[in-house]
Amino acid sequence: MQPTLGHDLELAKQILFKEDLTLALVKCGEVLFTSRSHGVSDILTMIDELGTQTDGASLADSVVGRAAALLCVYSKITAVYGTRMSEGALEFLEGKGVRHEYGTLVPKILNRQRNDICPFDRAVLGITDPGTALEKLRALKP
Repeated sequence: MQPTLGHDLELAKQILFKEDLTLALVKCGEVLFTSRSHGVSDILTMIDELGTQTDGASLADSVVGRAAALLCVYSKITAVYGTRMSEGALEFLEGKGVRHEYGTLVPKILNRQRNDICPFDRAVLGITDPGTALEKLRALKP
């Protein structure tokens, strides 16, 4: 029996919290990728390492802003959980029909100094095409 989409998302959430991770990706009951790094760079690394294997997977992330949501849609991830999710990410995921859950919904994701919008989210302001977002965000990756 194939694990359900809901099972994969629950498993990703459990792993995220149990192992104190910042990101966990699960597909068909198998953990494909985990990370403890912060920012969108871990999702970019996941895309580079896994390619099309992300298609149909479920992702749990500590922070899901609009930039992360765009990358999830680009990666054809079908379910997303954010411990903290921005309203922009929620709206984008809803618009694309991606299942989503969150712990806390916030107006926007802030930078590390907490005095402005996250630089990754700033880079994708006004962008609705996930491929274009990927190019812009790759240019910012350290």
